Amino acid sequence: MYKNLNKKSKTCEYILIGISFLFVFIMLILPLAAVINNSLKNGWSFYIKSLSTFYVSSALKVTLIATFFAIIVNSIFGITAAWLITKFSFKGKQILAALIDIPFSISPVIAGLAFIMTFGRMGWASKIIEEINKFFVIDIKIAFAIPGVILATIFVTFPFISREIIPVLNVQGREEEEAAAIMGAKGFTIFRKITFPKIKWSLLYGIILCTARALGEFGAVNVLSKTRGQTFTLPLEIDALYLSGTNEGIVSAFSVSSLLVIISIIILIIRNIIEYKTKTKI
Repeated sequence: MYKNLNKKSKTCEYILIGISFLFVFIMLILPLAAVINNSLKNGWSFYIKSLSTFYVSSALKVTLIATFFAIIVNSIFGITAAWLITKFSFKGKQILAALIDIPFSISPVIAGLAFIMTFGRMGWASKIIEEINKFFVIDIKIAFAIPGVILATIFVTFPFISREIIPVLNVQGREEEEAAAIMGAKGFTIFRKITFPKIKWSLLYGIILCTARALGEFGAVNVLSKTRGQTFTLPLEIDALYLSGTNEGIVSAFSVSSLLVIISIIILIIRNIIEYKTKTKI
């Protein structure tokens, strides 16, 4: 009887493994392999040429700038929000925790439109920006400029870092920090010596997720970015190349896509390493 049960269990296990690997192969490996294959359709020289054009270089630059600012801003906010939510009790705590998750539930396109209605010519903040420009004799632009791309990227990556840190701080508790405070340690010293070592791997994991999301963002950035060669990111440049309809443009789109695929694979490897480190530290 037990042998039959074990045999059935093993058969079920093999079937589930087969289905899982088949699904991953069809949905992930085949499409990504197709991207790599089509990127080299016209040879290595064309591949290198496609990645070194002015438009691709500009798109890569804008993407890296937006990603950099998203990491910095969201790291600062993520640590602050996680510390606030886990270490203090105050009215509106649950509301704040829920608001952090808004980017998960709102379409990126809607987020882009919201920023246009805030910072665009018809937005309520446009007059404030105009007055600042006049007073300081400068020309600050948010919508349809790099600052708008940065804001959109920050919005869509907003929750990732805080959501990785909060569970770790909840598990660790407050005893060590309270003991250090009783012994006369300052707030920053407590954070540097006790709290940060606990959250560093979760912070790095959140940064990896934030980076991956920022590099691939299309919807919100597409609404706020309209000038190729100035405010386009890599996903927008890929879209522009593909929609050109020419053979060279389509192959170039796959070439640039392969660059993002390679970056994504590297990020995935780093993420798995950090995830392992995080689990061993908790």
